[in-house]
Amino acid sequence: MDVGTRLAPFLERLIGQHSPLYVEFWDGSSWGPSDASARLCVRSPDALRRITQAPGELGFGRAYVAGDLDVEGDIYNALALRDIRSDFALTIAEKLSLLRSAIAIGAFGLRRIAPPPEEARLRGRLHSRTRDAAAIAHHYDVSNDFYRMVLGPTLTYSCAYFASPENTLEDAQRDKHELVCRKLRLKEGERLLDVGCGWGTFAIHAATRHGARVVGVTLSRAQADLAAKRVADAGVADRVEIRVQDERDVSDEPFDAIASIGMYEHVGAARLEEYFAHLYELLRPQGRLLNHGISRPAGGKPELGPRSFIGSYVFPDGELHEVGNVVSSMQSTGFEVRDVESLREHYALTLRSWVSNLERNREAALTHVSEGRYRVWRLYMAASAMNFEAGRTQVHQVLAVKATGGVSGVPLRRSDIVL
Repeated sequence: MDVGTRLAPFLERLIGQHSPLYVEFWDGSSWGPSDASARLCVRSPDALRRITQAPGELGFGRAYVAGDLDVEGDIYNALALRDIRSDFALTIAEKLSLLRSAIAIGAFGLRRIAPPPEEARLRGRLHSRTRDAAAIAHHYDVSNDFYRMVLGPTLTYSCAYFASPENTLEDAQRDKHELVCRKLRLKEGERLLDVGCGWGTFAIHAATRHGARVVGVTLSRAQADLAAKRVADAGVADRVEIRVQDERDVSDEPFDAIASIGMYEHVGAARLEEYFAHLYELLRPQGRLLNHGISRPAGGKPELGPRSFIGSYVFPDGELHEVGNVVSSMQSTGFEVRDVESLREHYALTLRSWVSNLERNREAALTHVSEGRYRVWRLYMAASAMNFEAGRTQVHQVLAVKATGGVSGVPLRRSDIVL
């Protein structure tokens, strides 16, 4: 009996009889409609071994990263399976069906297959300085050239701000930087702290367009080196300082404003109030904080845990917070929250642009990263785009002020921050 026939009971349990996928196996057999919108290629029995050894999302992810499982054509069509299955956690009946099928075709073994080398293996106390630095290095110290291919010339690794879906990614990223500056109401000569400054693009924008004096901090040496060069090339080295520094060690206050863009996802729930309390201390009276970060709907899982694909391959130790908890944490440390804005649809557009960049530059990207790393990025960004579109993931900008004696310094209306 061929592999497709043997695996049919498991696939029908997993997907249903009306599959959106056409599945091909290493022996040439297949399952599902040949005119399906996406093609899943099971290239090796090791794909099933990985899934039986880690049933669910992580096993499927390992098989894809290792190349034992592949997606041909439009990856979004393959990921539309999520509309049928809310997640990839297998029921007991599905696990038994998979196990029986794997044994029948000789794809089950007690010898454990090592995870792909791209999987994170962090040690030490959660959110200690050493472990946080290792988590950041895992994700960001990949290749600056690779990131440039994916993110485009703005080298901005956070949600853009689109006037319309037809906008270019570069224009939308510049508009996001301008939006943050306007929300912070930056003035000439004011001192700005950019927490998690990445490759320095926002710091350069704040210095060149608004005359701010900027301190940018990152835990990534690769980011800092390129950021410093870009700052010099932009002619603002006298106004922008880039440091390799943990935000917990920043002590040269006061600052007039602080931007935390795509940073607090790395902080962790246990440290969230500590994080905002420190930023509060760093600000002068009436100083402003803009926190821009990915969030989760109420009831969603906060941790991107080690059994999840993103937690294992993309953002180890990352945690997502519900926006209400973020607002409460900020206000409990003394901040007064003045403005909350959701940019969920904007992040979906941003991620689709990044996926297009990645796929268009595939051959060049593979000169800088492994095939496995390329696969990690393709899968995580495409799946994330669909999660934002479906509302399973959110992103918010929260503006807060260090009001003193009831004085906030914030204008009565917000018309001055509208682009």
